[in-house]
Amino acid sequence: MPDASFVGRSFPAAEPYQVGREKVREFARAIGETAPVCHDVTAARAAGHSDVVAPPTFAAAFTMPLIEQLLRDPDFGWDYAHMVHGDQSITLHRPICGGDELTVTVHVEDLATRAGSHRLTLRCEIADPAGAAVATTKLLLVTAEAA
Repeated sequence: MPDASFVGRSFPAAEPYQVGREKVREFARAIGETAPVCHDVTAARAAGHSDVVAPPTFAAAFTMPLIEQLLRDPDFGWDYAHMVHGDQSITLHRPICGGDELTVTVHVEDLATRAGSHRLTLRCEIADPAGAAVATTKLLLVTAEAA
């Protein structure tokens, strides 16, 4: 059973994430995003951005490894092998662009057990070096109790 004492805890990333221009382009191609601002620096700058613009779901590329660290922590006790993805939302406070340096803090918001399943809600706050909010993600994960 997951450790409910983790609810309310926050886990800041050890290092900032540097958003690479090519990573943004690769991600955009991988999901079929064809908007010129995601691929062409000139188009992005003409639209008022500092560099290429990442699709909103790009945030998962650098938040999920941090979430996975928490989920695989033996002290937490999450059954990673039987987990399913229940829900996810991303709120952009401003676009994520190539060249951004972002910090991520993972927050354990809720852990509930219902009908033999554990439901975990995590929130990631993504900020720039000045501490200004860039994006907020929320994730619901579900795993069944071990038999």
